[in-house]
Amino acid sequence: MIVRHSRSVLLACTALAILLPISARAQTAPATSQTPPPAEADKAQTQAQTGDTFLSPIIVKGSRYAASDPYNKPGPSSFVTPDEIDLQTGLSTDDILRNVPGTSTANNPQNPGVAVNIRGFEGSGRVNMMIDGVRQNFRFTGHEAQGFTYIDPAFLRGIDVTRGAVTGIGGGALAGSVNFETYNVDDLIDPGKNYGGIGSVTYGSNETGWSESAIGAYRFNDVFSVLGGISKADPGNYENGNGVVVPFTEEDLISGILKAEITPDADNTIKFGGITYDNDFFANSYFQNIKNQTFTAGYAYTPDDPLIDFHTNFYYNRLKMQYDANITGGGSAAGRRITDTGIGFDVYNTSQFDLGEVAVTSTYGVEYFHDNYDVINSRTQPQGGVNGSGKNGSLGIFESTTLSYGIADLTLGLRYDHFNIDGSGSVVANDPLGLPTGPYTVDNSEGRLNPSVTVALNPTEWLQPYITYAEASRPPTVNEIFAGGSHPGSSGQSFFPNPFLEPETSKGWEIGANIKVDGLFDAGDNFRLKANYFNDRIDNYITAAMAGGGRQIFFINNPGTSHVDGIEIEAAYDAGFVFGQLAYTYTSTDLPSQVNGFGVQSYLPDNIFSATIGGRFLEDQRLTVGSRLYAVSNAFIGEVNAAAGQEPYQPGYGLVDLFANYKFEKGFELTASVTNVFDKTYTPASSTIAGNTIDTGRGRTFMVTARAKF
Repeated sequence: MIVRHSRSVLLACTALAILLPISARAQTAPATSQTPPPAEADKAQTQAQTGDTFLSPIIVKGSRYAASDPYNKPGPSSFVTPDEIDLQTGLSTDDILRNVPGTSTANNPQNPGVAVNIRGFEGSGRVNMMIDGVRQNFRFTGHEAQGFTYIDPAFLRGIDVTRGAVTGIGGGALAGSVNFETYNVDDLIDPGKNYGGIGSVTYGSNETGWSESAIGAYRFNDVFSVLGGISKADPGNYENGNGVVVPFTEEDLISGILKAEITPDADNTIKFGGITYDNDFFANSYFQNIKNQTFTAGYAYTPDDPLIDFHTNFYYNRLKMQYDANITGGGSAAGRRITDTGIGFDVYNTSQFDLGEVAVTSTYGVEYFHDNYDVINSRTQPQGGVNGSGKNGSLGIFESTTLSYGIADLTLGLRYDHFNIDGSGSVVANDPLGLPTGPYTVDNSEGRLNPSVTVALNPTEWLQPYITYAEASRPPTVNEIFAGGSHPGSSGQSFFPNPFLEPETSKGWEIGANIKVDGLFDAGDNFRLKANYFNDRIDNYITAAMAGGGRQIFFINNPGTSHVDGIEIEAAYDAGFVFGQLAYTYTSTDLPSQVNGFGVQSYLPDNIFSATIGGRFLEDQRLTVGSRLYAVSNAFIGEVNAAAGQEPYQPGYGLVDLFANYKFEKGFELTASVTNVFDKTYTPASSTIAGNTIDTGRGRTFMVTARAKF
């Protein structure tokens, strides 16, 4: 069973965080007539320091997130802002990502890990998931997604999503990258102040229960500043729309964050960071614990020189999965321990210069990551489980240069990816691949050049069409190569390694456009649109295969070429008193139906639509009221996953949420939400529990959040 941890200390910290700004500001002397009010001064300074950016609910011009503006980038990228995350109180990280075009998750509601799916590609490193730029290479072969990231949403300042090939940092994947960015000092401290923070308390129905977080930053002087935070949540077993309890969806999470920044002068910046995540839950038929630790150290040298914008980062990540017992107190997998320890670095520089009338911007660098995947299968059988041990190293050398002349931008990218995998295992008798019975070793390495080219035009200030051709590759993982052993219980199934696996490759092109219009219907409104069509060809796609009447299971490279194409659209409109966002995705695929591997299938519904609409009312638009809509069509799950006599499709569904936010004086605000307003009964697309026979979508849930920003 899950043992709840005490939350008394966190409650006290959060209460102090909420009361502190109210007390401190109540004692602040009023501004004189000759001195602008502090809020106005801060606002003016912020606007002077930053440029315009895209609009989302409560995001205005002058945002500090302008560098992440997806509507300025000629390519399929999106950025989920803190304001969007705040207004989506009641939604999980999975639900937030499902509102991004071309993006979904392979989610088991019993497992709090996030497994990002881009364009129908999921697991085994097909999408590079990162926390503050640190790769999350934890893999798991079982009745689950084939890879998870564990991050507390209370610490998120944004989510950066890139779909398709990635030339620079975060490359080496097949379908894109997702970087979960946590709060930095500058996100919490407003200009003109030396402290800042956020305290939050949430309570919800349907076993959502209490969750609390407190995060704050302090700048001692111009050189040294620190940030720290703690978060706690322990939701219970929720009910679906029929009032049926979805079993074992409870968890007990506590996490912390600590960062420090040293800026000896305007040219040099040193940053250190640490994030801990500790969660107890029940998934894959066992009570288990996940501990994830992420540590970073970075240095930036940014002098007033267009040739130098230098950054280097070093990082360490350790994730440990520990199985306890199943619901009977035993189980053949009890005592399983999987530890993934990774260490890596990246170094890159950006130079800007002119060649005659051609403006040149070039970014070049190198990144390396090495992880050690260590497995103890169970207390009674330490070795020989389906998840084999091994080591993996990946090296990326990259360069991307943009040549700008007149209205045209030509971007040439080249990335060299090299991987090596080594380890050992033991082959059981009757191997279907012809491997001799007994011990074996693997030491594989291979490299590949992945080019890209983008042509973007800027004929007007509001229109930017572009076209891109890009290649990408994804090496086989330790889990795919070293699979082995027998299935627990009496199924009679055995797993076999495949040291002959080749890397997956993708060659694709896409065409799209960005549209940015200010003053569309009113002098103060803003409209943004990003749309693209993509077409990818994939060779050597790796899936599970079966032989011996389904009793022999192993990974293979599927013969032939698979095709995936689709349309992705996202748009935002903001006129102050009214705002809205929408995302639409159409995906067509002929990926092999064995795509489930040993875990969940990864097909996206053909059509996915989401929208957020709302208005702002009262003085200074203090009250925000709105609604979220989410709808998907039927989702293909593959013939191999369909029960006898049933169609291989998961039904589509539609959901409606409501939310409201009221901002009081002195940084205090309340947010209320109702998710699944009509109490629909459904199972989220690409979301399963092994052996489950009930719909797992959360029923109607009410939530209230009290938040203080100081």
